Amino acid sequence: MHIRSYVDADLARLIDLTIDTFGPFYEESFRPLVGELIFTRQHGDWRGDYRTQVAGLHDPAAHKYVAVAVADDVPAGYVAWWLDTARRHATVELLAVAREHRGAGIATALCEHAFAAMRAAGAEYVEIGTGGDDFHAPARAFYESIGCVKLPVAVYFREL
Repeated sequence: MHIRSYVDADLARLIDLTIDTFGPFYEESFRPLVGELIFTRQHGDWRGDYRTQVAGLHDPAAHKYVAVAVADDVPAGYVAWWLDTARRHATVELLAVAREHRGAGIATALCEHAFAAMRAAGAEYVEIGTGGDDFHAPARAFYESIGCVKLPVAVYFREL
C-alpha cells in the first residue's frame, strides 16, 4: 500500500467507494431513524450529493486536498481535507476505506499522511466529525484511538 495525491482518474472509484462506505448509514440507520419525510428532505439524493461532493474535494488552489491509499494498483481508501490558513485550522471532510481493506491500518496511514500535510501547511489543529449512531461507532473509536477528543453534540429532527 502507498499513499499519493488525488488524480482525476480516481474520481469514479472514489465516488463508488464513498457510496459503498456510507450507503448502509443512509439506508439502514438514518432512514429508519428519522422516517421517510425527513430522510427524503435531508438526504433523499445522498448518492447524487456524494457524486457532487467527491468531485469537488480536491482543489489545491482553494486549500482542499485528497490523498489516496493504493493497494494492488487500485484506490483502497482516501482522506479529504481543507485548510483555513487564517485560523491555522484544518478539517477532515471525508475518510473512507474500501470494505475489503478495513482493519489493515489504511485509515491510520491516511490520517497521519493528512496530519503531516496539514502541519506542513501551518495548521495547528484538526477537526474531524462523525455520527453518534451505532453505524459510526467504529469511526468514533478510531478517531479516539488516534488522539482526537470527542465533543458531545446533539442534533435533533422532528416532523412538523
